[in-house]
Amino acid sequence: MIATLIHTEQLVAKAGFVLPKPAKPIASYVPARRVGELVFVSGQIPVIDGRLIAEGTVPNEVDVETAIKCARQCVLNAIAAVYTAIKPEEGIDQIVRLGCFVASVPGFVDQPKIANGASELLVSVFGEPGKHARAAVGCIALPINAPVEIELIAQIGRA
Repeated sequence: MIATLIHTEQLVAKAGFVLPKPAKPIASYVPARRVGELVFVSGQIPVIDGRLIAEGTVPNEVDVETAIKCARQCVLNAIAAVYTAIKPEEGIDQIVRLGCFVASVPGFVDQPKIANGASELLVSVFGEPGKHARAAVGCIALPINAPVEIELIAQIGRA
């Protein structure tokens, strides 16, 4: 089943979240680019109404639970970005890949736990089509001191 914007908003609400309006880029790029049936979403950071949920590295400045919440917000922002690149009669057929970047201190190895926040949300919203390939990567810093950044690739279909 193809998840159009209205259907996706309902699925997100059923999972206990709100699909935000697409975040505006903070630099020179587009939120999402469509190529054929795939939409490549630019890295999304954990912003709500233009403000970061948290700032800094995990776990010294941002605890793991907060970082998981950040990953969830990032993926909600990424879902919203998909709809900026497709037509109203189209929707998300499946999530293909998710990349999760965690600003973390040396020796921190729980990036996959943080990425699970995003992965589990996608599965709770889309079911089987929400399952995806994934990378969870630690890095020393992210844009504007965000603790987490998510990128994803979605396959699009017609409703």
